[in-house]
Amino acid sequence: MNDARQSLVFKEKISYEKLAELDKAYLWHPFTHMKQYIASEPIIIERGEGVRVFDVHGRAYYDGTSSIWLNVHGHCVPELNRAIVEQLERIAHSTLLGMSNVPAILFAERLVKIAPQGLKRVFYVDNGAGAVEAAIKIAVQFWANQGAKNKRLILGFYNNYHGDTLGAVGVAPDDMFHWAFLSLLPPHPRVPYPYPYRSQSSDPLAESLEATEKLLRQRRDEIAAVIVEPVEGAGGIIVPPRGFLKGLRELCNQYEVLLIVDEVATGFGRTGSMFACDIEKITPDLMCLGKGISGGYLPIGATLATEKVFEAFLGEVDSGKTFFHGHSYAGNPLGAAVSLVNLDLLEELMPQMPEKIEKLSSWLQPIADEPFVGEVRQAGFMVGIELVKDKKTKEGFAYRDQAGWKVADMARNNGLLVRPIGNVLIFMPPLVSTLDELEDMVQILCEAFRASRDELAKLAKN
Repeated sequence: MNDARQSLVFKEKISYEKLAELDKAYLWHPFTHMKQYIASEPIIIERGEGVRVFDVHGRAYYDGTSSIWLNVHGHCVPELNRAIVEQLERIAHSTLLGMSNVPAILFAERLVKIAPQGLKRVFYVDNGAGAVEAAIKIAVQFWANQGAKNKRLILGFYNNYHGDTLGAVGVAPDDMFHWAFLSLLPPHPRVPYPYPYRSQSSDPLAESLEATEKLLRQRRDEIAAVIVEPVEGAGGIIVPPRGFLKGLRELCNQYEVLLIVDEVATGFGRTGSMFACDIEKITPDLMCLGKGISGGYLPIGATLATEKVFEAFLGEVDSGKTFFHGHSYAGNPLGAAVSLVNLDLLEELMPQMPEKIEKLSSWLQPIADEPFVGEVRQAGFMVGIELVKDKKTKEGFAYRDQAGWKVADMARNNGLLVRPIGNVLIFMPPLVSTLDELEDMVQILCEAFRASRDELAKLAKN
């Protein structure tokens, strides 16, 4: 640590015990059971290097969640560091309200060039939930600007996750996480996601598309848009059958509603393609971006729109057509500058992804045979491992059992950070991970499952 940083940020060397005390006294951690956290000995990260992070004791951990699905190229990447420093020497922030800045312009051009053909406009936000929030409002106002004021509902899918702002929660409420807010939410309709693992249907794809069509046919005058995750992320890494996005695109065209694809988790190479939309060669009317957009460096997001959508907002100043929505840090020059370099590095990295994905899939096979694993699901570098009490019945553990944490804690003890969501253990390593690093991470994960068998067996008997 250099002297300047020591004097400006850390005025004195602080012990782990003091940091833990301050952490528990002042911080409120997101998606964290705070009563249990306060009783624990937390990991406190001090620095990162490559695909590892280091705690204040100097212990290294593989970043097996990409710092919650953000990190692409690892930590402390010289090219990304340099992009921020060089931009910082020019200007740290300048508003996009009625004016512009150089990095925001150049990054918008790059985004349009790599996005599905037909997406032409970039609306900057601060994060993925903000991108969804903007997309929902754009979709509703798109129709209102044309006189169709009754088209204000958004058709979503059960178990999809789009963020935690009220608008995003409104199209994807969860009874456990959002029970206190359900009465505040609009009555947006939802239909089943094509989920082969849990579906009672012999053709979950047809079941989902038929349910979607039925609602669109019945309520086309009320529905402004369909919103969907191309791979269900926080819902458990559910990979829909091929043809799902294409089928939705066709239905939206047929019934004249917009299609919003939430690529916050799947974008920027996470599924093996730059965007999941590319796999089925479809163009949504609105596409939401975040997480990997800056390589995991700075908070930035974007909602991309077609020119047709954009043109519906053009009018005289008194027409009421302007989109009066925006975030203070939208198009932040530092975020845009580092995101530009992120794309440079990502385009070099993408040709390596097919081999890495294939190897990762083969190394994960032994985990599928573990006695308390129901299924291993994979979409590129998105992996979900579902824990079950019984492999035959697929009965899951109770939420209070926190079965996934039994495995995650074992992995952490051996130097790998992973995080469960319910009964699904999420593994999302940085895309830059080498084959050796990937194999090492999976071996730690395999050992964690083996070491957890007895404890999981006890839980399964309850």
